[in-house]
Amino acid sequence: MKFFFQAKSLLGEMREGHIEATSKDAAVAILQGKGLVPISIKQQEEVSEFMKSLQHIWEGISLREVSVFFRQMATLIGAKVSIIASLRAVADQTENTFLRTIIWNMVDDLEDGMPFSESMAKNPEVFEPLSISMIRAGELSGNLERSITFLADNAEKNYDLNSKIKGALFYPAFVLSASLIIGFVVFTVVLPKLTAVFKDFKAEIPWYTKVLMNIGDFMSQYWWLVLIFIIMIGIGIVYYIRSEDGKKEWDVLKMKIPVVGNIFKYVYLARFSENLAVLLTGGIPIVRALTIVSSVVNSTAYESVILRAADEVKKGGTMSSVFARSPHFPPIVSQMIRIGEDSGKISEVLQNVAVFYGKETDCIARNLSTMLEPILISLLGIGVAVLVFSILLPIYNLSSMM
Repeated sequence: MKFFFQAKSLLGEMREGHIEATSKDAAVAILQGKGLVPISIKQQEEVSEFMKSLQHIWEGISLREVSVFFRQMATLIGAKVSIIASLRAVADQTENTFLRTIIWNMVDDLEDGMPFSESMAKNPEVFEPLSISMIRAGELSGNLERSITFLADNAEKNYDLNSKIKGALFYPAFVLSASLIIGFVVFTVVLPKLTAVFKDFKAEIPWYTKVLMNIGDFMSQYWWLVLIFIIMIGIGIVYYIRSEDGKKEWDVLKMKIPVVGNIFKYVYLARFSENLAVLLTGGIPIVRALTIVSSVVNSTAYESVILRAADEVKKGGTMSSVFARSPHFPPIVSQMIRIGEDSGKISEVLQNVAVFYGKETDCIARNLSTMLEPILISLLGIGVAVLVFSILLPIYNLSSMM
């Protein structure tokens, strides 16, 4: 059973947390054995794994919250606060209930003697393999503070990259979504009322106007069927993209989209370079570092190339030779990495690559709306022109004849 306790230490300091015990009396004995004087002990209701998963889905843990967690930990540990006390302080300030529960569980694990990295590994939905490996390296080297600081900086940079790409895609996504909604309303409500004029006067109309009239009549009567069809198509696309084969195809396809594709490519290159540099600087062996980075780049296309590079290094080769043969890595990247391998300054070279592509991503993201605006305006103009030419122009001609 799990109990929540409040107790005082021999120095009069207040302590609180969770403890595992077979009974309340056993919990009191455990606390007294740790030199604590229990003030209150309450049994906690056990939460099923199903309820935990529902809580995770409902609340979720964003990259920003993970970034804030590591930054707060780095600040507290840098101020020479113990890990357990730091975790308690961060838990008290965390608003996300699911994350706060995980942090308190980590406090219990550390109080029971479990290493920080092993406690993090129990929560793979929150902490990536990169974070766990960095903490484990810090524990082995005795420089945990440096590892957590690295992770804080790295988490903030990853969050900035994700924010840039989301911000860059927001404007075109909003315009396209609004256009689809307006188009659906026009064909369902507005168009049938406009074309009713032709039916009343039984006038001769062009074939393209008849096509739009038939579409409008169908939409006005079976709009619900069209809506269900659109929703099912959307669900099918999402399901396919999340499948193994669909994700592979989508990861390659989205890098080929004009203008937008460069953002994805630059983000992946910046993420790869930044994370690999952090791991190598933290003392992680290069093969292990490449394997970890392949899982956090978030692209199956780059993941396969990075894993091939790890196998090549394991055989005694160089990762730059693998990157040079891949279309996803520009020649300048493979050349710079080869220079880093030859000079023994691979971490510094990767940092420079990460900075370069981070700036490129920022530049494209800032100018994306300007580059896409003419394309979006042209598409909307074509749609409006079709409606005017097919519906309003015949109505104008009919009114002139009358």
